Amino acid sequence: MTRVLLIGIKPEAVDYSDPDVPPGTTPEKIAAGIEATLSDMQARGWEAAFCSILADDSAEATIAASLAEHWDCIVIGGGIRVPSQGLALFERVINAVHHGAPKTPIAFNTSPSDSADAAARWVTGR
Repeated sequence: MTRVLLIGIKPEAVDYSDPDVPPGTTPEKIAAGIEATLSDMQARGWEAAFCSILADDSAEATIAASLAEHWDCIVIGGGIRVPSQGLALFERVINAVHHGAPKTPIAFNTSPSDSADAAARWVTGR
């Protein structure tokens, strides 16, 4: 069975004052997007999980714990990559994934709703 891990910031921990976060974004909207993404992945017959990180020094350990299992693809959510103030977190996440799963493809979504499509680019037909 295909296994996909989605890594994102815990909805309650997002800095909603960051100007790069779209207006009107709320923890509830992000949580709903995560649930819809996981449901989409499961509907494709994949096992899917969400690795919820905080934007602090605990991120690497949280990711490492999730990477103790085998994944066929790792999707890194936009909440980690998009806010320019979060560049250091994005670097730490990429390096933690590279260290913990060096041969696992990494995918990037454009919005929560296309996370499964992002993963499919790497797991379909592999």
